Amino acid sequence: MKHQRLSWVLVLVLVWVGVALLVSSVLASESELIPRKVLLGNPLKASPQISPDGKFLSYLAPLDNVLNVWVRTVGAEDDRPVTKDDNRGVRAYFWAADSKHIMYLQDVGGNENWRLYGVNLETDEIKDFTPFDGVQVRITDRNKHFPNELLIAMNKENPRVHDVYHLDLSSGELRLVAKNPGNYIGWVTDSQFKVRGALVATPEGGFNLLIRKNEAAEWEKLVSWSAEDSLNSGPVTFSKDGDSIYLLDSRDVDAGRLVKLNIPTSNIEVIAEDPQYDVGGVMIHPDTYEIQAVTFYRARKELVVLDESIREDFETIGNLDHGDFFVTDRDNADDTWLVAFTKDNGPVSYYAFERETQKGVFLFDHMPDLKRYTLASMEPISLISQDGLTIHGYITYPPGKGRANLPMVLNVHGGPWYRDTWGYNPEAQWLANRGYVCLQVNFRGSTGYGKDFVNAGNKEWGGKMHDDLVDAVNWAIDAGIADPEKIAIYGGSYGGYAALVGATFTPDLFCCAVDVVGPSNLITWIETIPPYWSTLLATIYKRVGNPDTEEEFLKSRSPLFKVDKIKIPILIAQGANDPRVKQAESEQIVEAMKKKGIEYEYMLFPDEGHGFAKPENRLKFYAVAEKFLAKYLGGRYEGSAQ
Repeated sequence: MKHQRLSWVLVLVLVWVGVALLVSSVLASESELIPRKVLLGNPLKASPQISPDGKFLSYLAPLDNVLNVWVRTVGAEDDRPVTKDDNRGVRAYFWAADSKHIMYLQDVGGNENWRLYGVNLETDEIKDFTPFDGVQVRITDRNKHFPNELLIAMNKENPRVHDVYHLDLSSGELRLVAKNPGNYIGWVTDSQFKVRGALVATPEGGFNLLIRKNEAAEWEKLVSWSAEDSLNSGPVTFSKDGDSIYLLDSRDVDAGRLVKLNIPTSNIEVIAEDPQYDVGGVMIHPDTYEIQAVTFYRARKELVVLDESIREDFETIGNLDHGDFFVTDRDNADDTWLVAFTKDNGPVSYYAFERETQKGVFLFDHMPDLKRYTLASMEPISLISQDGLTIHGYITYPPGKGRANLPMVLNVHGGPWYRDTWGYNPEAQWLANRGYVCLQVNFRGSTGYGKDFVNAGNKEWGGKMHDDLVDAVNWAIDAGIADPEKIAIYGGSYGGYAALVGATFTPDLFCCAVDVVGPSNLITWIETIPPYWSTLLATIYKRVGNPDTEEEFLKSRSPLFKVDKIKIPILIAQGANDPRVKQAESEQIVEAMKKKGIEYEYMLFPDEGHGFAKPENRLKFYAVAEKFLAKYLGGRYEGSAQ
């Protein structure tokens, strides 16, 4: 379930799609070692979308082992690639509302300076609509009623902030329609394809929502969210008449609820809420702008239907397959929906659902080879932290190995303002297949569990956030699940930082650590964030710390300054072009370990950024990582004796 009209939500969706494709598919076998290529290579097909006119189906699939966009006519077998990327692959794409252009974003070597390209399906011409060096493009809106237009945001005039431009797809002309004065971080458009809302960062770490009557009017403050509410709140969409706006809002409650705010009267109507869990996905009717359904991510994803006209559709879809489903796309006529089913022990399955006939047509599994193997199940868990918080997470056991005294990998999610969810998870399945318990923990600071839980992580990097991870490991040891002598800590981004913290702050708990693009020094990490993150500095200071006023505190939470405590081998992997966690974050701790004679392995990928997009790089990393883990945990790796 997704909302395509809000830039910051779409960016997160695109990022999520990009990450999902980076690690691709997964799942485990009782007796047979699953090849890395099957587990972690490119999907056979993924990310299907239907053209707005309903005539064509597009999807991502490899062309010479590089992901590209393919298109076929609905009801025919005339599949053809329409993009021609031969390097990093296409991971984020969408149909323009004219049904004639496939649009996609691409950067260079992982630097995240996305350019917007378009393929004219009538001429096969590929055009770079934003040929600007060092500029990042974000998609602000696409609207079915304005088929030849797009709204995009670029930091073209100032690398620190994104202005909004109107793009004419026919001529390629760009026209500035919303100027960023310096602290705007997101935009909201109305049903008339006008930028009428802006989300503004405050010096206190919160956000203000500004609105205007039209593009010529002055901005006026409508809502103010404190820093405590900021991760559970935000704008969703205007109503069709423009007199109301839907918001995620945690003011006066713990969990973010969906509300409708009438702008002239300030009256608030609660649309959907839960006392513990934030509203997750929101499904919006593309013509009426009414909310049709919402999701809550509890132990599993739960759909709540608000529009009775689609209740039968959802009930019928639910019988097509097992697992948790969500509607990924719909055509302009709203006759055909594309639906994805995610499972914990199988590939993602895609269907086309015809609403008039109430029939679902199977499209494809994203990695069908996984069905040849025995795959692992993911089970929700919960535990009580040492200071009384309820911590949720998931555990995946290696098939055929029982559930007692097993080697275990604590796999820490990135963000950290994110959460692990139930379903298909590539790394969990890879680790289970290699013989390890995979433990995933939604430590304090993780999102989705209300503002008290997320705010409990403020300035607790390397503190109570790590204590939650330690408590989860001890829970697994006390339950007899984990062998206390064979526990690894592994993660990327914040998870990579957590792995370094595990090796330096609690070196006796783990026997080895794997850090992927994790910061080692919180001071230098904050000082070298991308320029377009600068509007969020107050939020970073609130939730992590301020280098100008809290230098010693941040040093005390930085693994770089505790290298002397390392007792275990560490594998570190880094992308040279990473704009979020610079190469120096890995190399400064590698250099410190080298001087101290501490055992380490270091992998630097010169053509990658914050994660490994190219399958050859991804598979190279996992080959080294699984051999590293096997050395210290005793599991198997591809090529080893069975």
